[in-house]
Amino acid sequence: MVVLDSSFLIGYHNSRDVHHAAATEAMKSVVAGEWGRALLLEYVFVEVATVLLARRGLETASTVAAGLLDSREVDFVPCSDIFVETLDAFTRQRSGALSFTDSAIVAVARNQPGTLVATFDRNLAQVEGISAVPV
Repeated sequence: MVVLDSSFLIGYHNSRDVHHAAATEAMKSVVAGEWGRALLLEYVFVEVATVLLARRGLETASTVAAGLLDSREVDFVPCSDIFVETLDAFTRQRSGALSFTDSAIVAVARNQPGTLVATFDRNLAQVEGISAVPV
């Protein structure tokens, strides 16, 4: 069994990363099952999606996110109860301005009527259906 780290996955999915070549080579072992089943922790997924959003944009981040979850070689290890709603908010955003963590805030706020979001983040405050208040 191999637990995948964000630095490995980011290196693999970002051709500009200093570790891209090594990650690409190592991914062959993961796909071939040489190290056993691959585990992807939700928290690693969150970090990968957020870093790729910042470095490569929403399209790449969303594509990688979907690919990781659909991979036959990777077992996803959930770490929270709101993951599915967060992924939906992340992939459906229009501008790519929200991190995966911000998308979790959106998911929680939308699921709890009357919930306010205390934020200074203008992008988060402008999300439809969110009631933001300054702290």
